[in-house]
Amino acid sequence: MLVIDVNDGFQPQTEEAVEILKRTGTPFVVAANKVDTVPGWNPQPETPIQASMEAQSDRATSDLESNVYQLIGQLSDAGFSADFYWRVQNFQRNIGVVPVSAETGEGVADLLTVMMGLSQRYMREEMEIDVAGPGAGTVLEVKDERGFGATLDVVLYDGTVREGDTVVVGGEEGAIVTEVRALLRPQPLAEIRTEKQFEQVPSLSAAAGIKIAAPDLDRAMAGAPVRVADEENVDDVIHEVEQEIAQIEVDTEDEGVVVKADTLGSLEAIASAMKEAEIPILRAEVGDVAPRDVAIAETAHEETNRVILGFNVEVLSDTEDELEESEVQLFSHDVIYQLVEDYEAYVDEIQRAQQETVLDKIVRPARFRILQDHTFRQNDPAVVGVEIVSGTVQNNRNVALFDGDEPERVGELSGIQEQGDDVEEARAGNRVSIAIDGPTVGRDIEEGDELWTELPEKHAKILEQELTEEITADERETLKAYLDRRRNRDPFWGK
Repeated sequence: MLVIDVNDGFQPQTEEAVEILKRTGTPFVVAANKVDTVPGWNPQPETPIQASMEAQSDRATSDLESNVYQLIGQLSDAGFSADFYWRVQNFQRNIGVVPVSAETGEGVADLLTVMMGLSQRYMREEMEIDVAGPGAGTVLEVKDERGFGATLDVVLYDGTVREGDTVVVGGEEGAIVTEVRALLRPQPLAEIRTEKQFEQVPSLSAAAGIKIAAPDLDRAMAGAPVRVADEENVDDVIHEVEQEIAQIEVDTEDEGVVVKADTLGSLEAIASAMKEAEIPILRAEVGDVAPRDVAIAETAHEETNRVILGFNVEVLSDTEDELEESEVQLFSHDVIYQLVEDYEAYVDEIQRAQQETVLDKIVRPARFRILQDHTFRQNDPAVVGVEIVSGTVQNNRNVALFDGDEPERVGELSGIQEQGDDVEEARAGNRVSIAIDGPTVGRDIEEGDELWTELPEKHAKILEQELTEEITADERETLKAYLDRRRNRDPFWGK
């Protein structure tokens, strides 16, 4: 069931959920929620949605239909054909949209009917249960309860569980084998994860929401399987639980980020999104961010990998000091795509800073022409007026004069003046005076000569392969011209 606010339509988290549904091939229906907030809506509590719509004004009905059709259009853009559920002829090819109000109960009966009908028609075998058999369920949440310690909120979807049963639960460090001390049932129709009052019962059968109290549940994982076992088959059940967890284990690498998520399902989803974004993962676990996560993240060699990505998790109190004293960055969000985008923006910022640092140290390409009648000193050093043809002339760089396709070093630039002021560099189009240690005007260089900044081969390679987008268009042009001349003589120069 995909719940969407009928007034707001697709939100970033909706797009994320739709992408996951599409990627996993999961059938779904859409609950277009909050119909009671449509302007002019007259609530009809607990009423089927079509009957409720008939009781509305033409304006309110029109507004609701307009909102639903906008939502249907957004589903179409995402690759799904959809319509109001009562107009859908083939639910295998089309998505049914059910307008509902969780607040007033309008349309809820329709939604349950559609869900049950589709499940009974297309998932009959998957829904078959054996109430007399051993209990099987999924952990929703791991919580501390006063008087019980760590407990499990569980959806029991098959069989029966009893006080005293041996259960096997998926844990952070492998399967946990423990004995049920107490079974707690929430009040009828109550949401188990928010219910405060529970009734202790000796046994409970599927399908139901239950709270299980047992020893050693601290390291149990939300989303993990829970299975009832006996002495004869406990090893087989342990293997079954571990195999089920192994199916959603995350591929990790020797260098990468640390990922924490609230459930196994969330962990699988975020790992898939990170794989698509080509973000390497060093370690991925269910649970809140703990000190050991900081310690693991600190071992990363790359700054971009000294990161913890937390999805829908808390930071343990003793972890905050560890984070402040370390070089580890924590990114936390309850929307997967936003978490990935935040991390990518962080990486871009680091790479940009690194490139700027490299660019500050690298020799920039430039060519410049000695102006006629602009020799101010012939040597020691030679001082001449020049026009920067292209690129960036920097102080303290070697200056070369091409002899055919081979640059011949004529000296080192030791000073630049623009309108009488000393400057460290000059850009294309500027006219400046420069001092060159080494040559003599009239013997080694002449007025009218075109000089070049001599590029070290390693710098030329970095400029061409890594920093092309960081330099200006005229610098790229100068670099290409320099490389073309060098490669006429040596095709592999600077590669």
